[in-house]
Amino acid sequence: MAFKSDFLRVLDKRGFIHQISDPEGLDKRVLRGPITAYIGFDCTARSLHVGSMLPIMMLHWLQQTGNKPITLMGGGTTKVGDPSGKDGARRLLTDADIADNMAGIKQVFAKFLKFGDGKTDAVMVDNAEWLDELKYISFLRDYGPHFTINRMLTFDSVKLRLEREQPLTFLEFNYMILQAYDFVELSRRYACELQMGGSDQWGNIINGMELGRRVGERQLYALTSPLLTTSSGAKMGKTAAGAVWLNADMLSPYDYWQYWRNAEDADVERFLRLYTTLPMDEIRRLAALQGAEINEAKKVLANEATTLLHGAEAARAAAGTAQKTFEEGGAGENLPTIDGKPGDGLLALFVAAGLAASNGEVRRAVTGNSVSVNDAKVTDPAYAISESDFGTDGMIKLSLGKKKHALVRRAG
Repeated sequence: MAFKSDFLRVLDKRGFIHQISDPEGLDKRVLRGPITAYIGFDCTARSLHVGSMLPIMMLHWLQQTGNKPITLMGGGTTKVGDPSGKDGARRLLTDADIADNMAGIKQVFAKFLKFGDGKTDAVMVDNAEWLDELKYISFLRDYGPHFTINRMLTFDSVKLRLEREQPLTFLEFNYMILQAYDFVELSRRYACELQMGGSDQWGNIINGMELGRRVGERQLYALTSPLLTTSSGAKMGKTAAGAVWLNADMLSPYDYWQYWRNAEDADVERFLRLYTTLPMDEIRRLAALQGAEINEAKKVLANEATTLLHGAEAARAAAGTAQKTFEEGGAGENLPTIDGKPGDGLLALFVAAGLAASNGEVRRAVTGNSVSVNDAKVTDPAYAISESDFGTDGMIKLSLGKKKHALVRRAG
């Protein structure tokens, strides 16, 4: 349908919408005035990864079009673990682990949202505020009758696990009830009317919407985004070297820049729509570039995405390092850098530098003639660096193929 509200028109044009519970009703509601919406983020690691950028950008556009975002920290639900898309139960974290992870995750949101006390300023809430205080028997009596086992078994988070004959614990089975209760609680506390998330969360979000209706809350709405993979089918946020983290202390701005610069040609337009704030006319112009010129569009994508997360200065430094490394044959000072000493093995250094995920991957790359030290090919996987490998600046340049580079700084 042709949306009339700025919020849904922007999300639709940029490719964020997969499902909406009541498209016409939600469009009319947003037209009446600012709507409050939330997305939940469980605290399973010290940083979110690039797969979380899509929901973060949804909250960004929600606020940019005059509405109020809530970022819900899962201090409570992380203790249970979301079974969606998982073959096994998540590792149970201690309260201290969850608190540390939450502290790491929180820092990213202020780069995309304006927080404060204003009408459309974002707020950050921890669902442990109410979940930790629930009295189990009272909670079951008040809300348990609104859920049926028959219905819960039809949701993908449950059905897919059972179809694979993987155990689903009773603890995990409770997750969808707690997420549904989150929606109702946010409706009561903050007049929140919309929950957003990835398409794998559709069942959980609908549960909350229906629970709100049954307990007499205001009209609630659900909106999900598509679950993205790259054109080659790879999962967003994963590379051979590991997760593409959003926190700079877990992944350097240069590596983040390179992740976007190395996007597949077929993904460039879609990524520009979803992960930058460039105007649509400019995105269409860049998407029309052909042949070698598509690389210029990839550089724009990398610059814009890195600027949003790490700032313009970090993006410029990453672009400058890439130019020096790839176009001028040098070794940019902002490349990922590790310490090393004569005698260190090549395999361990490549893994430590994040250029490969395992020793086996490096061995295969050596066999494939893809490993270089100081731009000289290495053919022996048992190669150990020597004193002579260190330049006058005390550095060694490691390269895996043409696009992955790192530096080894002489320890001591």
